[in-house]
Amino acid sequence: MSWAWLLVACALGLALKLAGYLLPASALQRPLPLYLAGMVTIGLLTSLLALNTVASGQELRLDARVAALVVAVVALRLRAPFLLVVVLGAAATALVRLLGWG
Repeated sequence: MSWAWLLVACALGLALKLAGYLLPASALQRPLPLYLAGMVTIGLLTSLLALNTVASGQELRLDARVAALVVAVVALRLRAPFLLVVVLGAAATALVRLLGWG
């Protein structure tokens, strides 16, 4: 990853944060700023999830974390309570590691 892209992303994030403080509240309550704030949040959380699921240091690795993610997604789609989602993900990770895949 290029440092230039990282610095540009940091500058854009800082500019977005400062815009929230500098713009009047009436400008931030319009549909477009609310939509953009939601999309930025979803994008950042998704990239964090993806990175923590398949990254190990400087390399990509598919291991038991992927199984936990799949089980958690299925549980969330079935509208399971959050605590159950966490327990099922941990159980899937433990089972996959017990079977020797991670």
